[in-house]
Amino acid sequence: MTKADLIEEVSRLAELTRKDSEVIVETIFDSIVRSLRVGDKIEIRGFGSFRTRQRKPRVGRNPKTGERVEVPAKKIPFFKPSKELKDLVNHSAASAGTGTAAASAPSPTQ
Repeated sequence: MTKADLIEEVSRLAELTRKDSEVIVETIFDSIVRSLRVGDKIEIRGFGSFRTRQRKPRVGRNPKTGERVEVPAKKIPFFKPSKELKDLVNHSAASAGTGTAAASAPSPTQ
């Protein structure tokens, strides 16, 4: 899914114009980026959390020339999915491969 696809989906489900949906999606992304820049953690319950991790400086190599290159320390964004998201993804993948009868059958715990 691309950003344009996400905007279309929001527009369709919320019955908004494409422009309004674009503003909503852009605002969410901008808010996440702003929070990560100042070092805040973003937690979206049932989805996951975003934070930054610090990478130490290191010596790398240019793959083309083999020359040593100093790579400076930097912050990188990191996403950790929630248990619910992992379960949804794994349950969807498992039921997709078994057919619709197994997917629609009630689970033994219900």
